[in-house]
Amino acid sequence: MQVKRRSKKAIKQALIIAVVLCGIFLMMSVVTINKENNTDFQLDRSLISDQVIAYEPLIKKYAKKYEVTAYTDVMLAMMMQESGGRGNDPMQSSESYCGKVGCIDDPELSIKQGVYYFSKTIDEANGDVELAVQSYNFGRGFIDYVKDQTGNYTQQAAIDFSQKMYQNAPDKSIYTCLRKEAKQYHACYGDIYYVRDVMEYKEALENQS
Repeated sequence: MQVKRRSKKAIKQALIIAVVLCGIFLMMSVVTINKENNTDFQLDRSLISDQVIAYEPLIKKYAKKYEVTAYTDVMLAMMMQESGGRGNDPMQSSESYCGKVGCIDDPELSIKQGVYYFSKTIDEANGDVELAVQSYNFGRGFIDYVKDQTGNYTQQAAIDFSQKMYQNAPDKSIYTCLRKEAKQYHACYGDIYYVRDVMEYKEALENQS
């Protein structure tokens, strides 16, 4: 009788251990899958570069000049997305300044032009921050497109606009699909996830303050 009881007890313990181990295995599998699926979408929220932070006084200076002080964090986040604060054109604003890449080689001019251009996009977007931010990347033609199509910014509107501009481009070789999602959608004009990433950096800035 004792042998039978011990056998039953051992079997129960073995079953409990097996169930626990299966549960642990399943949890680890789910976590691993989630990490793999989110690799392309997650940014390190703890790292806003020192170079970007160092430009905050200049951002504030021109934000005051162009009456967009409420969006200082947004513009710092945009700089982080554009360049990480590196180089002589940290806001990547040459194209809006002279119509081509590389004509700005002075960080203050880059910031002045970048803030000015953002002030125009936020005004034309009627305060729609996401629309203004994406238009900084796409150009202000995106605002007219959105107003005609959806009335406000959506991720799908960004994809559709990028597809349209890429398909109609006379020379597609000047565009590079850096994101695999952009290749999937044939949306290689600009950055279709610019808003998402800028807003991630904006949240990082808010968490640091």
